[in-house]
Amino acid sequence: MLTLLNLLSAVALLVWGTHIVRTGIMRVYGADLRRVISRSVQRKPLAFLAGIGVTALVQSSNATTLLVTSFVSQKLMELTPALVVVLGADVGTAIMARILTYDLSWLSPLFIFIGVIFFLSRKQTRLGQIGRTSIGLGLILLALQLIVEASRPITHAAGVQVLFSSLTGDILLDALVGAVFAIVSYSSLAAVLITATLTATDVISFKVALCLVIGANFGSGLLAMINNSASNAAGKRVALGSLLFKLIGCVIILPMVNLLAQWLSRVPMSAADMVISFHVFYNLIRCVALVPFSELMARICRRLIADDVENEQQLKPKHLDHSALDTPALALVNAARETLRIGDVVEQMLLSLKKVLDGEVREERTVRRLDDDVDVLYTAIKLYLAQMPKEDLPAEESRRWAEIIDLALNLEQAGDIIERMSAEITGKSHSEHRTFSPQGIEELASMQEQLLKNLHLSLSVFISRDATTAKRLRRAKHRFRILNQRYSLAHVNRLHQQNVQSMETSSLHLGLLADMKRLNSLFCAVAYSVLEQPEEDEDRE
Repeated sequence: MLTLLNLLSAVALLVWGTHIVRTGIMRVYGADLRRVISRSVQRKPLAFLAGIGVTALVQSSNATTLLVTSFVSQKLMELTPALVVVLGADVGTAIMARILTYDLSWLSPLFIFIGVIFFLSRKQTRLGQIGRTSIGLGLILLALQLIVEASRPITHAAGVQVLFSSLTGDILLDALVGAVFAIVSYSSLAAVLITATLTATDVISFKVALCLVIGANFGSGLLAMINNSASNAAGKRVALGSLLFKLIGCVIILPMVNLLAQWLSRVPMSAADMVISFHVFYNLIRCVALVPFSELMARICRRLIADDVENEQQLKPKHLDHSALDTPALALVNAARETLRIGDVVEQMLLSLKKVLDGEVREERTVRRLDDDVDVLYTAIKLYLAQMPKEDLPAEESRRWAEIIDLALNLEQAGDIIERMSAEITGKSHSEHRTFSPQGIEELASMQEQLLKNLHLSLSVFISRDATTAKRLRRAKHRFRILNQRYSLAHVNRLHQQNVQSMETSSLHLGLLADMKRLNSLFCAVAYSVLEQPEEDEDRE
C-alpha cells in the first residue's frame, strides 16, 4: 500500500511541477508567447514551429491549446492556422518527453535551490517568476526519479502482475486505458513518461506500451474538449479539430501495432528509450502529414459545430479570457478592454438621455436596458479580477489592477445615475406635461455634450496613462464645474424673473445639474490615479 501511495504521490508531483513551470512561463513570457503565436499564423510552417516552441516552454500541449483557443474565441485568429499550431504543440510535447528522459537527476536539487532563493527574495518581480519556473523544473526531474524508484517494488507484487496482465490482449482496450491515464494525470506528457518507466521495469510489455502511448495522445484530445466545454463555438472547434486529428492517427496506427512492436523490438535500444522515440516519431509523422489537411478539417469542424446564437438584447463579456489569468499582464489587458466596453455603453446611455430630454419617452426603456448591460459587464470584470492572485502582482500591475476596478465601478455608478435621471425626466416632466424652458434645454444639452467629451477623454487617459492628457482631463473637470455653477445661477435668475416653465421644472432642473456634476467627477477620477503615478516613482527612487 505504501509503495502504491509513493507512486501516486510521485505522479502528483510530476503533474504539479508541470503546472508550476507552465504558470511561471506564462506569467513571465505569456505576452511574448501570444505575440509569437499571433504573428506566426500567416504561414503554416511558421505556425507549426510556433506550436512546437511554445509547448517546449510551457511543458504542456494543453496549455498551448488553451492559448490558441482563446485567440480563436476572441476572433483574433482563424481556425485553420490555429489547428496547425495545435499540431505543432503535439510535436512539442513529444520532444519534451524525450528531453526529460535523459539522466538529469543532478539538475533537480540545483533547480529547486536556485528557484527557491529567487522566488522568496524577488517574489513579485520577473526574476521571482523565473525562480518559480526553476522550482517546477526541479520538481519534474525529482518526480521522474521517484516514479522509477516507486515502480521497482511494484514489479514483484503479484496483484500488480495480474492487473497489468489484462492489458496484453486487446489493442483497443489498451489504448482506452492510455487515454484515461492521460486524462487522470491531466497531461499526456506525464502519461507517456510513466509508461516508459513501467516498460523499463518490465511491468508492461512493449506492445502494451505502444498502445498506451497512442491512447495517451488521444486522451489529450479528449482533455482539450473537456477544458473547452464552456467555450464558445469557435473555441470548441479548435478542440474538436485537435481531437479528430488524434483520432485519425489512432485509426491508422493501431492496426499496425503488432507489426511495429515486432519490428521495433529488434532495434538495439532499451525499451524505455524506444517508447519515447516512438512517441516522438509518431507525433512528428502524424502531425506533418496532417498539416496540409488543416483547412479541410476546419471546414468539417464548422459543419459539426454551428455558430452560437447570439442574443442581441443583452450584452455579454467578450474579452475576459480565463486562460490568461496565469499571465497577469494579459489578464489586465483583457479586463481593461472590457472596461472600455462599459464606457461605450455609458456613452450610448448619455446619447439616449439627450433624446429623453428632447421628448422621446420610449428612449427611457433603452436607457434601462443599457444600464442592465453595464451591470452585467461590471459584475463579470469584478469576478474576473477577483480570480487574479493580487498578492503576487508586481507594484505596477497591482496599481493597474486598482485602476481598472476603480474605473469599472465609477462607470457602473454613472450608469445608475443616468438611468435615474432618465426615469425622473420621464416621470416628472413628460408625464405631468411640464417642459423645460428653451434656455434650460439648451443648458442641459450643452452639459450633456461636455459630459460626452470628458468621458471620451477619460477613456483615453485610462488607456494611454499619459500625464499630459490626464492634466487636460483635470482642467476639463474644473471647467465643467464652473459651467455647472453658471447654469445653476442662470436658472435661479429665471426663477427671479418669474419664468413659468423654469418654476415648474425647477427641482428637476437643479437635480439634473447636480447629477451631471457627479457624473463628471466619476468620469474624471481616472486622471488623479495617473497623475499620482510619477510622484510615487520618484519617492521610490
